Amino acid sequence: MKNKSYFLAKAGIIAALYAVLTLMLPFLSYGALQVRISEALTVLPWFTTAAVPGLLVGCLLANLFGSPLGLLDVVLGSLTTFAAAWWASKIKTKALVPLPSILLNSLVIPYVLFQALNIPYLPSVLYVGLGQTLAVYGLGYPMMLFIEKSTKLKMLLTDKKHP
Repeated sequence: MKNKSYFLAKAGIIAALYAVLTLMLPFLSYGALQVRISEALTVLPWFTTAAVPGLLVGCLLANLFGSPLGLLDVVLGSLTTFAAAWWASKIKTKALVPLPSILLNSLVIPYVLFQALNIPYLPSVLYVGLGQTLAVYGLGYPMMLFIEKSTKLKMLLTDKKHP
């Protein structure tokens, strides 16, 4: 029971952090040029499987309450975050953990932008990819390294073994 409660608590905290970071900075979080700061959290599946549902729920809430792009963003954006988090949780090489979020969001979110705002797909792939890279490699990866060096944070977060 303790492990299940701890898992749910971690997932809930991650969901809340993702939603708040996204909703707090809407000008950075939505649109053709976006650097969603909350995407830095997509490295957390490296440490805990609780990050997978946590990121899904956080993205779902952020898009439900903040996205000007409509239901398509709520559904596709959330599913993309879930797929990227699940994929990241399976990666064994630390430096590659940010890639699923960058790759999947770079391909899916431009489709949402095209459908919602008629923004051309190919340029959006580059813009979203750049924003994702800044958020995930620029903020998330250093956070990942910091967590690894912090005994207390690593102990609180980690439920996975790495090579």
